[in-house]
Amino acid sequence: MTTPPPPQGQVPYPPQGGYPQQGPAPYPQQAQAPYPPQGQPPYPPQPGFPQQGGPYAPMPPQPQRKLRPKTIKNIVIVAVALVAAVGGYLASRNDADTAKVGDCMHRGSTNDSNPDLEVVDCGSSKAQYVVLAKIDGTFTSTSAQISCETKAKDFQYAYMETKSSDDFLLCLKDYSK
Repeated sequence: MTTPPPPQGQVPYPPQGGYPQQGPAPYPQQAQAPYPPQGQPPYPPQPGFPQQGGPYAPMPPQPQRKLRPKTIKNIVIVAVALVAAVGGYLASRNDADTAKVGDCMHRGSTNDSNPDLEVVDCGSSKAQYVVLAKIDGTFTSTSAQISCETKAKDFQYAYMETKSSDDFLLCLKDYSK
């Protein structure tokens, strides 16, 4: 069967299968990727980003940071220094150099050259002496006796502390409740 020629100025109906292509296509055809299967993301997952549309992939556990021996040694040194400083402060808080007139004292040692005097509460059972006078300066045993006689007439004991520049003398007497 043949088709009659179209009337002048009219375009014939295209045959089954469309017009034949002549020359370049008006728009370039792009290759299209087939649709991804159901349940799959359209793009492959990127590292560090969770997949979309489905459950998140479990993150690997972060490696735990281990302490090096040098770090542990430094921590121990700092801790020991802090304990020593706090212990030294607490131990020296009640030393004889903090005593004032009217404070009560306790003798911590039986050694006469180092009696280890410390300040205690006068209501405590440890209270043995009361401070009558505290005099700054360096003394000999004779000058200590003379200084205590002038500052505290009823003193019984003279205690001299000789440190670098903080030398002093305590004039004491027995404490009675």
